[in-house]
Amino acid sequence: MSAQLLSGRRAWWLAGFFLLLLNSAYLGAFATASGFYYAQVALHVVGGIVLGATALRFLARHRRVPEGWGVAIGPLLVALATGLILSWTGATRPWRWLLYTHIAASVLGTVPVLLALLVRSFGPGFRGTADVRAARLLRVGVAVTLVALVGSVAYVSRYGAVRRASYRIRNPSIVPTSMREEGAGPASRFFPSSANTDRNTVIPSNFFMTSKDCARCHKQIYDEWNESAHHFASFNNQWYRKSIEYMQDMVGTTPSKWCAGCHDHAVFFNGRFDTPIKQQIDTPEAQNGLSCTSCHAITHVGSSMGNGNFVIEYPPLHDLAVSGQPLLQWTHDKLLELDPQPHRETFLKPFMTDQTPEYCSSCHKVHLDVPVNGYRWIRGFNDYDNWQASGVSGMGARAFYYPAKSAGCGDCHMPKVASTDPTARDGKHKSHRFAAANTALPFVNGHATQLKAVQSFLKDGQVSIDIFGLVRSSAGTAGEERAVAGSEPRAASTFAVGEESINFGASTAVLKPALPVVAPLDKVTPAVRRGESVRLEVVVRTRKVGHFFPGGTVDGFDVWVELEAVDSKGRTIMHSGVVADDGKGPVEPGAHFYRSLLLDARGNPINKRNAWSARSVAYVRLIPPGAADTIHYRLDVPADAGDRITLKARLNYRKFAWWNTQWAFAGVRDPAQRDASIGRDHDSGRWLFTGDTSHVPGGVKAIPAIPITVMAEATATLQVVGATDPLPPDAPLVHQSVRERWNDYGIGLLLQGDLKGAEAAFLNVTQAEPGYADGWVNVARARINEGNVDGAGEVLKKALAINPALAKTHFFVGQTAKSLGNYDDAITHLREAARQFPRDRVVRNQLGRVLFLKRQYPEAVSEFKAALDVDPEDLQAHYNLMLCYQGMGQQELAMRERTLYERFKADEASQAITGDYRRLNPDDNNERQGVHEHRQASAWPAGGRDGSPSRPSPKSHPSPAETARTWTAQRAVPTSQK
Repeated sequence: MSAQLLSGRRAWWLAGFFLLLLNSAYLGAFATASGFYYAQVALHVVGGIVLGATALRFLARHRRVPEGWGVAIGPLLVALATGLILSWTGATRPWRWLLYTHIAASVLGTVPVLLALLVRSFGPGFRGTADVRAARLLRVGVAVTLVALVGSVAYVSRYGAVRRASYRIRNPSIVPTSMREEGAGPASRFFPSSANTDRNTVIPSNFFMTSKDCARCHKQIYDEWNESAHHFASFNNQWYRKSIEYMQDMVGTTPSKWCAGCHDHAVFFNGRFDTPIKQQIDTPEAQNGLSCTSCHAITHVGSSMGNGNFVIEYPPLHDLAVSGQPLLQWTHDKLLELDPQPHRETFLKPFMTDQTPEYCSSCHKVHLDVPVNGYRWIRGFNDYDNWQASGVSGMGARAFYYPAKSAGCGDCHMPKVASTDPTARDGKHKSHRFAAANTALPFVNGHATQLKAVQSFLKDGQVSIDIFGLVRSSAGTAGEERAVAGSEPRAASTFAVGEESINFGASTAVLKPALPVVAPLDKVTPAVRRGESVRLEVVVRTRKVGHFFPGGTVDGFDVWVELEAVDSKGRTIMHSGVVADDGKGPVEPGAHFYRSLLLDARGNPINKRNAWSARSVAYVRLIPPGAADTIHYRLDVPADAGDRITLKARLNYRKFAWWNTQWAFAGVRDPAQRDASIGRDHDSGRWLFTGDTSHVPGGVKAIPAIPITVMAEATATLQVVGATDPLPPDAPLVHQSVRERWNDYGIGLLLQGDLKGAEAAFLNVTQAEPGYADGWVNVARARINEGNVDGAGEVLKKALAINPALAKTHFFVGQTAKSLGNYDDAITHLREAARQFPRDRVVRNQLGRVLFLKRQYPEAVSEFKAALDVDPEDLQAHYNLMLCYQGMGQQELAMRERTLYERFKADEASQAITGDYRRLNPDDNNERQGVHEHRQASAWPAGGRDGSPSRPSPKSHPSPAETARTWTAQRAVPTSQK
């Protein structure tokens, strides 16, 4: 009877059974997106149905279960039933439970059958020579199948960890000394972008133009992406289009590839970017934007250094997916539905979920160098490093605040939304609207849903504003200026410097006695006298922002604070941050802006997104994540003011800047100016905003009036008394309930260099809540910056007594110990901070510095290399490595580190460029100062060098209507000239 198993149809059925199990082992282990793999998927379904049908026919005919199969018949029937259902529904995430049921039932049914077959192969039924051979063949079949199944399970158990490790983003151990060593280098067709393909050559543009095919399965995600800024990142975006056309006119096509690696995949990776974009602007490739495959086909990210440092792959089955033949498309989709894992692994690499910020840094962090700007290395925008070093990432030891849970890019910009998509988990998927701050694109494209998503995001408590206090002081109170203690050389950057550097905050301290602050204004009874001049203190705090606020290309936005004071008579007595033309025109230049104001080699503002011409920085003002900015306003109370003054503060956001929008849509050179000085590093020409707008992309065929989004607002009221009347009691409220507001106020003062004012505010924090260790630490921060090391040590002892484990306390104790020459104590405390936050590069740099001072060179080198593992462009690490290698006598390594140090170090001489500009633009010069005041806006005529009017001599309290009329009349032909 046993020998009959290997005869006739039964032998064929048994052979098919073994093959199906081997097929299952292969499918379980090797989820590769290949034709062979999907042929196995099809065979699995067909084979399972055929074997199941013949088995059921056998059972129906013989009405008995084969010997030894009794315990297996139930699970095998379940496996057959679930397999049939899966062949109809597919195994996408909503049906994953059914797939797991199918696998479990198959295992429970198969193992007993295999064991029964193995036992029977040793039974008495196999007697003759042929039978013995058959028995051996059966045993071999069972053994091979069991080995294959066990091997498959073993492989899968390790596969996830191995795959994650193989795709992990790691920074290079050998740091490039020039842009020529980045990416694939000058031999690449894509240089100076670091982007590349897996083929090291071009790939068809069609690969990036098939997002609609993705919508066959992912309709909701496609609809979200379709309105997103990613979709409109290329020449379907007029702001970008104008900037690249201008760039190519000025410096040629090759430098513009630096932009294209992250913006223009359909017209870049097919090798057509050597042709000026004006000659192909109306092609589908140029109008495509970034597609699904622009992100999801990335298979490797080389570092967190940015500049498009990724490799993109053309998947093997892409042509089948987008064939255009209905039958082929149905076959592709059905096979994908039956086994989505290869598709998922092709388009969702581990770093996309495990290292999202590093993945995003490939395009959201940039630097320029000689091949782009003909000048030198200089940091462009950078949304990664300040996140990485902050409390938001969970990797920064010295943050002022920490969120309840660390967060990355996707946590904020890809929130979970209700979904029926096959990828949905618990009925939700991550939104592909990538809502952030771009209101301009959905506005001109008529995408109301996207615009609402972006504006809702901006208004969702990302930033708060607080009319916090009042200071009775005369204008222009002088103070001693000195360099902040412990300052070190700065990296070349057009961006702000955050907690990724020891130079966090102002480099210059203003030392003047702290004045009494009446605060918080909504908790006390503030009053002013008629005819009095007082200073108002407004605090802006980043709360849900994981990087600098604002982020991105901060030379191209209008982000500013508006403060208005209206008395009870209805008269506006002070208004800073006014916008001309009923909110459609430029912002008055005396407002408090958050931006980077860059200058070219001749001192002209960088206002055309012409970063390659940037040579100097007039000022940069951004707010770090989990930090604050304190703004000072001068309020002159009229002698005839009403009995109350109502203060209204708003934080306004407009993307893009007014001048840039006018230029992008209608900017043409002034034909009357024939002798303008124009070159690679400067543009002193005049521009008129009279160009033809009929061919701009989007639905608005005119210069658009981009909406202003009010991100946050606050109000406060002041009582007004007579010039000689006594003031009501207005002692500040120092209580636990307002501790955080005092802390925010102090943070803003600290970061602008008002160290005495910051110390006083932080002492109020310690009074409000003595058990709040951060209050004492913040007092120490102010004292360390002033050079008062002994005083810092006193309060740090109190902080340690409250919370002995607080890493930031250990860091600053280490700093004070280092300053006093107590190197062993410094090492102890810095190592504790490094133990808790091993990827805080400042901690590692400072620890390495102390070890260097002790001449423990190998240990110091180890710490500096740990800092470079976080950021290969860290200036302090390269400087100190140079010193270490010199001390170790390794001159070749020392020279390499010197080359890197000189590459990344700022060119201090470039600040000379700002002199003339600052003299001609007193408002911008005022903004440049760490501690400064804002006053009532005055009218200004056209003629400013950035296309915004320069201000005349001030006149007292012009009405907003008067100033708006003046601005509107003067803005028709703004200019930009030397």
